[in-house]
This record gives sequence, C-alpha cells and structure tokens, in this order.
Amino acid sequence: MHISRFYLLTACLVLQAVNASPLQRRNATCQKTSVAILGAGTAGITAAQTLSNASVTDFLIVEYQPHIGGRVAHTTFGAKPDGTPYIVELGANWVQGLVTPPGPENPIWALAQRYNLTNTYSNYSSIQTFNETGPVDYLDLLDDFEDAYSILEEDAGYILSENLQDQSVRSGLSLSGWKPGKNMAAQATEWWEFDWEYSFNPEQSSEEWAIINYNTTFYQYSEANNYVFDERGFSAFITGEASTFLTPNDTRLLLNTIVTNVSYSDVGVTIYNNDGTCIDADYAICTFSVGVLQSDAVTFSPDLPYWKQQGIETFSMGTYTKIFMQFPPDQVFWNTSTQFFLYADPDERGYFPVFQSLDGPGFLPGSGILFVTVVQEQSYRVEAQNDEQTKEQVLAVLRNMYGPENVPMPTAFMYPRWSLEPWAYGSYSNWPPATTLEMHQNLRANVSRLYFAGEATSTEYYGFLHGAYFEGQLVATDVISCLKGNCSGEVNYEVLHGTTDLSQLDLANGWEVTSFQTYGF
Repeated sequence: MHISRFYLLTACLVLQAVNASPLQRRNATCQKTSVAILGAGTAGITAAQTLSNASVTDFLIVEYQPHIGGRVAHTTFGAKPDGTPYIVELGANWVQGLVTPPGPENPIWALAQRYNLTNTYSNYSSIQTFNETGPVDYLDLLDDFEDAYSILEEDAGYILSENLQDQSVRSGLSLSGWKPGKNMAAQATEWWEFDWEYSFNPEQSSEEWAIINYNTTFYQYSEANNYVFDERGFSAFITGEASTFLTPNDTRLLLNTIVTNVSYSDVGVTIYNNDGTCIDADYAICTFSVGVLQSDAVTFSPDLPYWKQQGIETFSMGTYTKIFMQFPPDQVFWNTSTQFFLYADPDERGYFPVFQSLDGPGFLPGSGILFVTVVQEQSYRVEAQNDEQTKEQVLAVLRNMYGPENVPMPTAFMYPRWSLEPWAYGSYSNWPPATTLEMHQNLRANVSRLYFAGEATSTEYYGFLHGAYFEGQLVATDVISCLKGNCSGEVNYEVLHGTTDLSQLDLANGWEVTSFQTYGF
C-alpha cells in the first residue's frame, strides 16, 4: 500500500506536534528569565542566594504569600502588659543540632547567631508527667524507651551496612523489647520520644531512615534543640539572607503570585499563574512541599513521568500543630520552672499530649503563655473543629491535670491549620517504612529543565530546616552548571530495588555525610 507524500508529510508534522513540548519558548508575552524559583522559603531563598553568589542574577522568585519565609512562619498572639502582642512561631520553631567542636556547625545555627535570633535551650529533662487523675510519675518509662531505642539504632546500622530489608520503627522497637500495648503512659512516652519529632507514629516510619535522619543531625552537630522566640520571627534569618542579594522592592521577587501550571521541556520551563501572568525560564527550581505536589494544586505539562509521580506519592507529609493559650499572668497554674508537661490520656494516644510553658526562665516570664502540640490524625481533628470546640477539649485535659478549680479561661487562644493551607498542605515530610534510597532519589531528581528542592528532597536531613538549606544550595549549583553548558542532570530510577546498597550512598543520591558520626553524641 502506497501513502502519498502529502499524507506522509502531514503525518510527520502531526507526530512532531505531539512530541513537541508544551509552549516551546514561544509565548512572547511571558516575562523572560534564566531561572525561575518557585517558593521563597528556606530552600528557595538559599537557591537564589547561591545563584547570586555565582554572579547569576537573572532569576525570578515566585511566592504565593505576601512575604518570604515559607513554613518558617510567625504571627502575633495575646498581649504583653503594655498591650502590644507577643510573637509566636506557627511552623519551624527550633534550631535542631548546633555544633560540637571539632565537628561541623549546623548552618541554621550559624545563621541564628549571625542575625542574633533570641533562643533558649530546650531542656527535655525538665518534664513532669500526668494522666487523667493528675500528676503521676512515669518518668522511668522514658529510660525504658531509650534502652530499646539504643538497640533499634544498632539494628538500623546493620540494615544499612549489610544491605538488609528495611522495616517500620514499630517492628524495630518491638524486637528491641518496647511494647507499649494498652499502657497509656507508655503510649504517651512513645509519642514524646518519637511522634513529636517525626509527626508520624512508629508504624508509619522507616527504621533505617529515621535513625539516619536523627544521627546525621544530632550526632553530627549536637543533641541540643534551641527554641527560637525572636520578636522579628524565626524567619528573620531568611529575610536577612535575602537582603544580601535582593534590594528593597526588588522586581525579581514576585509576592502574592500563585502558580497554577508548570510546563516543562528540554528547552525551557513556562510558569503560569492564576493572575494570568506567565514566566518563560531556561530552568526552574520547584521548592513546593510534598503536600502541595501531592494535592494537584499545581498541574504539570506534560504529566510528570511515572517514576517521578511515584516518588512524590510515596513520601508522607506530616502535620504538626501548636495550640497556643494565654492565661492571666496572676492565675498561672503550672510550675513555671518546668518546661514540659506530658499527659497520658486514658483513651486516645496523642490526645493533647505535650504542653510547653513559655512563662518561665529564659523564655517569656510573666507571659502566661502555654501551648500544646498535636500531630497527624489529632491535627486533622482539631483543624476540622472551630477554635471554641478545641479550646473546651484542651481545657478539659488541663483541668484533669491540675484540677478544675485551678484552670481559668484563657485570654487568648489560637492555632494554625497547616494541612489546609493551600501553599503548604502540611508541616514537613517523613520517610515511610521499606522505602529505598532509589525511591527518594526519584522524589529529588529533575525532569528535563525542571529541578526540585526542599526539606523533603534532603536524603539525610528531611524534615529539618538545614535539609531545605542544603538542598537549595545543591540544586542551584546543578543549575549553575547547566547554565554554563555542563549539565549532567540528576539520577533517577525507573526500575526500583528492594534495599539500599552501600554503593548508592553517594552525592549523586543526596548522601553527603556518613550517618556513623559521634561529634554531637
């Protein structure tokens, strides 16, 4: 059968049109730039700073909110004696791991010092335990958990070094002798020791990577956690760094700009915004959270390849909710010399479990501020309620702990709803059990000229601010190489294996330092 040259030519043109990438640099109305950075949080601003330091100044930063900072977010709350409000942090709140000479320094700690952020050491030994009957001493359970955790750490080291099958933290703890069962004091202890850090429970977390994650921060830098409560907000370090390369009202910073579509190809990336504007970039760095990527709030054209979608959908986005209360300073009912109060509910694990006092030495004495933290399912529950319902529940717990006659009504009450924020859809990421380094690398890897960065893409520091900082630097460095014509792209895996081989622990897969460190231990 013969096909005419006309039909053959037509077929070829159609095939070219199908294979062509969307909007191949053809939209003359779009603003042009070399690099578009999507998001002005820690990763985005660090990426922009890295570009600027390499004399790449032709970039645009696109940010949903009216300010930079991302999930390092603060707000006003309550009232001081003079009537002005306090500042409290809604999101990231601690510098986690500082420095232990001669080891390296956590870059967030270095920045906190550079910008003189007010902070105080969180003393986790300053704790009192309660149940529904009031004060009850079950501090011995903390020692029992930590004994089991030491065995868990050793086992995770074997999994890593011997290329063994990963398992959940729950499996590892059970095999290490920790089985809380229906002992609600033990359940509260476990929440204090694990969920509070990872925002997920042990069943939902990888043993191998949870231990790697903990060790590379706290054993490399130090075991200290310093709580930040600066009047400028914790994000002052981000705005401070931004001011080193952005001028006031810099036209390269596009605030209040909501991205709706990212169209990518081998020749560039076009960003479409809900106000009808667009950006035509040679490269783009996407710092959207895993929660945003999973929500389909932003579409990609063409659809992201299956390996990329699988990486995005496999990792978890946690929600960490701090519920703030201010009580009359002359009616403070808790011991202000104690930092933490652990509550074991008789029925529900993680039901308003950890209260923290800001009315105490080194914090905000005389403020009358107390806050309680919940995560995941309990976060979703309070997010679905109005403030009054949640306030009644929290007060009921406090009255169980201290007696109904001792707990007055708060003068201020507030909490964020992180999983409902359309620019975040959660607080920070977590690594699920039996998930390999290859799968995580698929979350990290670029697709054509579209690159990804953020705390979630950090192999060793996921969930931490310094993870976002390092990833912003690394990805910007890759893009700089591309702009210079030396572009190798990032590794991805279309065929996945069941374990993580030691040979894969390299920079190409985001592995920067060994997890077997003891500087901070």
